[in-house]
Amino acid sequence: MFNDWKKEKAVQARIDAAQAVVDRLETSKPHVVDGLAAEAQLWAARYRAEGQELLEIAAWTPAERTRFISKAETKIAALRKQRAYDSSDGLAVWLHSALALTEPRVAPAARSLWQMLSGAGDNARTMLAEKLAEADLPPEPDLRRPEGF
Repeated sequence: MFNDWKKEKAVQARIDAAQAVVDRLETSKPHVVDGLAAEAQLWAARYRAEGQELLEIAAWTPAERTRFISKAETKIAALRKQRAYDSSDGLAVWLHSALALTEPRVAPAARSLWQMLSGAGDNARTMLAEKLAEADLPPEPDLRRPEGF
């Protein structure tokens, strides 16, 4: 019984975290949404350069998603410890996406998050182009969302 409660509490914390991002973006200025959209796409480009396509996360096996979730949580914690909040928030977008595929109750918040990021303006594209150039990664054609979102 305690284990069920503990597991449910962890799931609820993930749902709350995803919804908190959505709530924060709803009251943010456009440049904040643009920045997060650029950071999320930058992470997609980084993973793509390593041979892992985040845009196809829905097609991954459950084991691949579980590994990604674990590694992303560790990376996010390290980035936040370094106070690299923009970067950690960009990776968190992908974490919430992976969680939405493993826990359906996270899905509404993840879909809302991608809906907001899809509406990012030209500044997001400019920011992304600059960040990709700084990271020595190939340019992206446009801001994209993962399959299923």
